[in-house]
Amino acid sequence: MNHVIGFGKPHPPSGDKRWQIVDRAMRRYGYEPSALIQTLHAVQETFGYLDIEAMRYVAGSLRVPLSQVYGVATFYHFFTLKPPGEHTCMVCTGTACYIKGAEGLLAAVRETIGAKPGETTPDGKVSVLTVRCIGSCGLAPIAVLDGETASRLTPQELRERLRAWTAGGEIPAGAPTAPPERPGHQLGGTGPAAEKGGGA
Repeated sequence: MNHVIGFGKPHPPSGDKRWQIVDRAMRRYGYEPSALIQTLHAVQETFGYLDIEAMRYVAGSLRVPLSQVYGVATFYHFFTLKPPGEHTCMVCTGTACYIKGAEGLLAAVRETIGAKPGETTPDGKVSVLTVRCIGSCGLAPIAVLDGETASRLTPQELRERLRAWTAGGEIPAGAPTAPPERPGHQLGGTGPAAEKGGGA
């Protein structure tokens, strides 16, 4: 159970110093409930995903119901409640990308690694996600591979990258890329509760 300090803000779930990054984000917005989405972004970008301890901490810090935090985390596709794989493949399914081949990219993912959106391969190598729009419609179809935007991507180019990941090799050159973008989320690191230096 969390101890409280100050106006009732709970202690972080663990002694992991990365919680300081999250605290700075909340402090920047004055711990206002309206900063919920920005705070969840900070947690996910810092730890890789949102677990129940992280959501409970955010709820207590921003003084909003845990049910509201959970609702936001599950409503927006750019948040994930599962630990990410070693690599992440996020396919844009916005209108332009859908028209220009997003379904083909998702089919290539299923055929190559057997994972659907929201799933991670059993070996923990690749997590598959979708996002409604990245904002680079002129470069469709797009996928974000380990944080790098791959534009005008073909199913074959995506298969090659996925095979390189699952084989443990380097990603081959091939798919044209745009300058790295940061859509609503980017996965990386370990989970919020994975390294509990100070207990739950």
